[in-house]
Amino acid sequence: MAATFELKKSQNDQYMFNLTAPNGQIILTSELYTTKAAAENGIELVKKNGCNDANFEHRMSAKGEAYFILKAANKQIIGRSEMYSIASAMEKGIASVIKNCADAIVKDITE
Repeated sequence: MAATFELKKSQNDQYMFNLTAPNGQIILTSELYTTKAAAENGIELVKKNGCNDANFEHRMSAKGEAYFILKAANKQIIGRSEMYSIASAMEKGIASVIKNCADAIVKDITE
C-alpha cells in the first residue's frame, strides 16, 4: 500500500487534504483552500517542501502536546500534524512525511 494524499471538500465548501502513511494513518493535514485548484497546488507544495527537514517547525501546544507544521519556501504554512503525547512520536511523524510525500498518490474524493 502506498502513501496517499486524500483531497476532499470540507463542510464549508472549502477544500483540504490529508497525507496518509501506507498504514492509513494521517500524518499531515492541510490548511483550508477556497478552490480545488489551490488545494491541488498545496499538494504539490508538500511534495516539493516535505522532503526537507528544515521546512518543519516543531511546536508545543498549550496542553504540552508536541506537533509540527510544514512550511513552504515563502514561510506559509502548508499543513500540520496531529497532537503527539511525546516528542519522539512527533519526530517519527516528520520522518514519515519526509519518506512518503514525494511518491504519494493523489486520491480525489471531492465528489
